[in-house]
Amino acid sequence: MIDPPAGIRRLVYLGTPSESVPFLEALAEAGFEVVLTVTRPDKRRGRRADPTPSPVKAAAQNLGIPVTSDVDEALVTDADLGVVVAFGQIIKPHVLDRLAMVNVHFSLLPRWRGAAPVERAILAGDQTTGVCLMEVAEGLDTGRVYRQVEVPIALEATAASLRAVLVDAAVPMLIGALRDGLGTPYPQKGEPVYAAKISRDELRLQWEHPADLLYRQIRVGGAWTMWRDKTLKIWSAEPVDGSQPPGELNGPVVGTGDGQLRLVEVQAEGKSRQAVEDWLRGARPTPGDRLGS
Repeated sequence: MIDPPAGIRRLVYLGTPSESVPFLEALAEAGFEVVLTVTRPDKRRGRRADPTPSPVKAAAQNLGIPVTSDVDEALVTDADLGVVVAFGQIIKPHVLDRLAMVNVHFSLLPRWRGAAPVERAILAGDQTTGVCLMEVAEGLDTGRVYRQVEVPIALEATAASLRAVLVDAAVPMLIGALRDGLGTPYPQKGEPVYAAKISRDELRLQWEHPADLLYRQIRVGGAWTMWRDKTLKIWSAEPVDGSQPPGELNGPVVGTGDGQLRLVEVQAEGKSRQAVEDWLRGARPTPGDRLGS
């Protein structure tokens, strides 16, 4: 692993999803020379569909920036620095030995190292999170930190809305750091906490749990329960006062182990998302019917 040079102009950009796109566009707009973009290979979204480029590839092509899926091609660009944002792959040591890289990570390290920092922060009930600009080192998000910005987590924040807030905070942080000079990074301080990918089982709603925990699961995205032996996804809900037996439906309101939730948007198995009122008209729950069975 090598240190970045004092002056940074030529960049290789490594990213994949839509949240990575604003960073690439901001770097180009700020006058940095992005000589290469590295992203995942095109994917088919159906058996007969044409391969679809990643959001970062599409953005790079619009900007006229060369694109590859081979990280090793970054080593023949004579770039000053690699910038990584949600790339989705581990950068191998032989690359880091020849090209310094920084990474924008969506947490306040060392809390929530790993793949799902935004989702884990919500699920854990954290009140704050943030973004770090860190060096890419061997190991999982172990590098030293150049800059960070702290961000409060709104009570109603979803993973998608919180990620958007973090992107808005991180883009100017990255541009400012590259323009002003990265400076000397400092080691991460504190006990590492890891953010493994959220499993499907973790998003199953157990209605005997308290409403605040269930609400956090729903805000992560993809929460689900059973309804008459079929899966029902709960995409949006809100806490409401009152109590009734866990899982029991009273119109759009469902009981929990402590408190109630009012369902807002749901998705029945094999169907599109819909307002809960539309689902209730088709489902026709009877008194005493419960979610989760």
